[in-house]
Amino acid sequence: MPVIPFLILFPFVVAVLMYCIRVNKIRNFIAYISSVIIMAAVGILTVQWALGGAGNIYLYNETHLADTAILVAEAVLMIFVTILCIKYRKYWISLLSIVPTLMMMYVELYGKKTEISHIHVDHLSILMCLIVGVIGGLIVIYAVGYMHGYHHHHTDIPDRRYYFFMLLFVFLGAMFGFVLSESLLWIDFFWELTSICSFLLIGYTKESVAVTNSFRALWMNLMGGTALAIGIMYFNMTDGDMSLTYLVQQGVELSPFAAIPIALIAFAALTKAAQLPFSTWLIGAMVAPTPSSALLHSATMVKAGIYILFRLSPAMRGNTTGMMISLIGGFTFLITSVMAIAQSDGKKVLAFSTISNLGLMVACAGMGRPETIWAGVFLMIFHAISKSLLFQDVGATENALHSRDVEDMHGLLYILPRLAIFMFIGIAGMFLAPFGMLIAKWSAFKASVDSENILMVFFIAFGSATTSFYWTKWMGKIISHTHLTEQRIKDITKTNEVISLTVHAVLMIALCMSFPILSKIYVSPLLIEMFGYSDDVLPTEVLIMLVIIILFVFAVPLMAFIYSKKQKTNVKLSYMNGVNTGANRAFVDSFGEPKTLWLSNYYFHKVIGQRKLMIPSQLFTVAILIVMMIMIIGGAK
Repeated sequence: MPVIPFLILFPFVVAVLMYCIRVNKIRNFIAYISSVIIMAAVGILTVQWALGGAGNIYLYNETHLADTAILVAEAVLMIFVTILCIKYRKYWISLLSIVPTLMMMYVELYGKKTEISHIHVDHLSILMCLIVGVIGGLIVIYAVGYMHGYHHHHTDIPDRRYYFFMLLFVFLGAMFGFVLSESLLWIDFFWELTSICSFLLIGYTKESVAVTNSFRALWMNLMGGTALAIGIMYFNMTDGDMSLTYLVQQGVELSPFAAIPIALIAFAALTKAAQLPFSTWLIGAMVAPTPSSALLHSATMVKAGIYILFRLSPAMRGNTTGMMISLIGGFTFLITSVMAIAQSDGKKVLAFSTISNLGLMVACAGMGRPETIWAGVFLMIFHAISKSLLFQDVGATENALHSRDVEDMHGLLYILPRLAIFMFIGIAGMFLAPFGMLIAKWSAFKASVDSENILMVFFIAFGSATTSFYWTKWMGKIISHTHLTEQRIKDITKTNEVISLTVHAVLMIALCMSFPILSKIYVSPLLIEMFGYSDDVLPTEVLIMLVIIILFVFAVPLMAFIYSKKQKTNVKLSYMNGVNTGANRAFVDSFGEPKTLWLSNYYFHKVIGQRKLMIPSQLFTVAILIVMMIMIIGGAK
């Protein structure tokens, strides 16, 4: 399959072009074409894999040249990170790059050698390639128009779009390499590359807060990379194999050599997936331009952690590692959804929501049951599309309103109808029936009940309830009519942004209507590959009912918008404890003083805000990790 090396290497070639070309129109054109090519290449890979039997395919046993290139590239990354750490006086962070790199060099040069395949193609890797290629490609297309508006409104920030687009394509290439790699050494390299790309994207503006947040993301992810390197080195020294599939197999068979490496790699995945106590790096990533946030949250960075946990899931069922992962994930799901209620900044709501939903995916992986992985896979699919759509929409709304505060989106359906409809679809995809997120949560809840996991039942029940709370507040703001403004605001018009948002919305609705079929023809075979069997979680007979419900869901904003058009010439005045001024936005009180009416949600900042809950939550999860890692290491000995 020559398309595989093309998928990995082509984005790196484009990244070089992005950096070298300083003419915006030429660079934009190349970005468009390259994104389409990447999507087409992913489609070709999927078709070739399906025609080849849609099973496990292992490729490339002899890769001496590639191994050498990766070793050299890893050394270059180490030097690069060390130089930046010295420049910004973050000396200790450089150790988190130097130590694991030296360990991987030792394993490559002096470790035990066994013949393995370096590329593995199966249902899960194909799914990840589709997410990275399609969603990532659409984000790049969206970014072309967004970054033009971004620098138009932020004239104080140096225009380094050549650098920004270079990082986007490096990110895509690194993710393709990561999800297709079977070699643990290759996985480690692409893991580190994604960590460094996210660090550079978060610090794009070079403002002090951006630099601080970028280094927080760097050290947390490099800490996970260090745990990953230790786990790989330990497994190589005790067993000698460097294959991820073999490691998982040994874990399922309860090999004494596999428990510690699996626990360490799972710990590393917690940092990458921004789970507590490491969630603050993803919240801090909000300072980056919106396409960075969309890419980090939906198609790349955090999904790398989820992907590796799904791989490890069969080896975590019923053991201490699985208990640790499911407990951290379930607690993160609940507590960060509570903290999301206290956020009014749209991007922060999306950030806490991302961490929360990732927590549920992590918990599903830790439980290690076919039903929970079924739920986790659909959570990952719908979350990738919804979050990419919402981040892009919030970014476009911010460019139009010069604000991303949820309160400033009051009546957005009547001010910016196109953006509001896209936002409605994205929010509906996150918590309303019959969208896949809600069905997947139901599956995870059912699996927890069936396995008598009372703690997970508690986490999922109350986490889902709080999730509905903050999404309902936001959705209510969008369709509210009270503060309809007379000001005409230009709706989204950039073709590339419209294309990306439209494709996302269509994908969301299409997947929702077809996911029972998708479950039968794709996810069930994926579960059979992982566990050897699959449970029929969702009967296909419900498809017609789901389609009918979807029509009713989208009828609500449509009817509200049509009704508002008819009522513009006959606005009914409301009583506001005084004389209405005629616009339902102000009144004159009994003392003759003008008063402005403003309806606002209550956010409980002082009760359940980030400042109140984050540090106690971090301390609690740190204690869990320490205790359970000690139990795992002690049990392995």
